[in-house]
Amino acid sequence: MCGIAGYLDKRTTDAPVGRTMLEMLEALGQRGPDSAGMALFGRAHPKAEVCLIKLPERQDADAAEKRLTERIAGLAKILGRRRIGDVVRMEVVRTANVRDFCSAIERRDDGFEVLSLGRSIELTKRVGAPGNLDTTFDVSAFRGSHGIGHTRLSTESKVDLSHSQPFWARGIPDLATVHNGHITNYDRLRRRYEQRGLRFFTDNDSEVIAVYLADQLEKGFSLEDAVAQSLDDFDGSFTYLVATPTAFGYARDPFALKPLIIVDTPDYVAIANEEVAIRAALGPAGVAREPSGYVHRLWNVGGEAADAAA
Repeated sequence: MCGIAGYLDKRTTDAPVGRTMLEMLEALGQRGPDSAGMALFGRAHPKAEVCLIKLPERQDADAAEKRLTERIAGLAKILGRRRIGDVVRMEVVRTANVRDFCSAIERRDDGFEVLSLGRSIELTKRVGAPGNLDTTFDVSAFRGSHGIGHTRLSTESKVDLSHSQPFWARGIPDLATVHNGHITNYDRLRRRYEQRGLRFFTDNDSEVIAVYLADQLEKGFSLEDAVAQSLDDFDGSFTYLVATPTAFGYARDPFALKPLIIVDTPDYVAIANEEVAIRAALGPAGVAREPSGYVHRLWNVGGEAADAAA
């Protein structure tokens, strides 16, 4: 019952993507009142990566931020730092690889969690209605090329920031996913990854999608091949959206059990699981349709579709 949405502007990398995504998510609010989030993509930071880190719960925020800063100082050069509620946004130049960097921050039972990392991604999520994203992060002011978003109805796991979506593909900068449905073989996949030492932060089956894609890319697969392979490796009824700085698209189970609507015009691509979200943000322009003939499709940012049929 969750809401998912995505938008890609084909004309410019300076579109009002934040405002468009916020309007889409607000229209989907009835599908997911528990939390909302979005991953927005714009021009790459010229000098550093942006890292968003969740602070430990029920601890003094000032003390936790100081401890975090001291910890990161040994792993990266910090060019900027700002605390936004219960998260810290840092601009860093890493000296460690991504997994070592995250592991050094997220010591076991320490409460810190890296929510995203990358030069182009701005990942934001909050408990409650989509409007909280604008109140806290001023997302409506963000300008860029594309984004994906989510409104969550919790059915099996708790409501908090960690369980909210999007999920960052841990280990791969600038890759995020949102999901509607159920990955019914999640437990088996999770055990397989945990046996290899990979860490999960939630009981949400959606988290495995980002972990899976990161693992496939680290093995040398292209994003297109990784998305295609996921349709064989995931069981259940599901649709997910994926975005990187250079790609944007969707995947859905071969039986298409979850709704998905697409408007693809010369100017933009808009995707949601309810047409009302697209109309609320973009008006009546374009023909809304249920995708046919494809179980996954990727668009190149700034180019034509890089798609593959089932």
